[in-house]
Amino acid sequence: MNLFSHLPPVILASASPRRSQLLRELRVEFIILPSDAEELHNEQLTASEISQLNAHRKARTVAKHHPDALVLAADTLVYLDHKLFGKPANLDEAQGMLQRLQGKMHQVVTGVCLMHLRGHREKLFSERTNVLFRQLTPQQIHSYLTSINPLDKAGAYAIQEGGEQIIRSISGSYTNVVGLPMERLAEELKAWR
Repeated sequence: MNLFSHLPPVILASASPRRSQLLRELRVEFIILPSDAEELHNEQLTASEISQLNAHRKARTVAKHHPDALVLAADTLVYLDHKLFGKPANLDEAQGMLQRLQGKMHQVVTGVCLMHLRGHREKLFSERTNVLFRQLTPQQIHSYLTSINPLDKAGAYAIQEGGEQIIRSISGSYTNVVGLPMERLAEELKAWR
């Protein structure tokens, strides 16, 4: 039995292969239409507020063209001591990010927006996971960065790609760090009527 057969057609407004894989594992039928909304970063807002704002902007951009669909959009941010770590522009920036994160506890926040324009409904929420990095030498950081592509990842790392090399422990949702808080998302989709 499909727990999500009551949903309108679902669109994932993301080009992230990690998000589409997670959604497939939930057995939700969907199509992928990445949003071209520009991500905003405002130092006056919390990571939770920024991630939800960006998720909302992404969902709205796609929903305007597909008002009968349930559009799912997300934005994941890494932050340490109120400093946001987005996607690095180059390998030097990626190395600097991991250098600042090493040996410390930081937070990963994913904002999620579910939007159905025709039904005049939307749901916004965010989840936070604490991630503790190992103490890392410059050589370990270099080795990790050569094993993945850090340029499309907030904070220059992926927990599911060699994460055990750099991460000591997490507290909270693992899939939230990957890019979609699946436990909370499953609850919201089941409750969507």
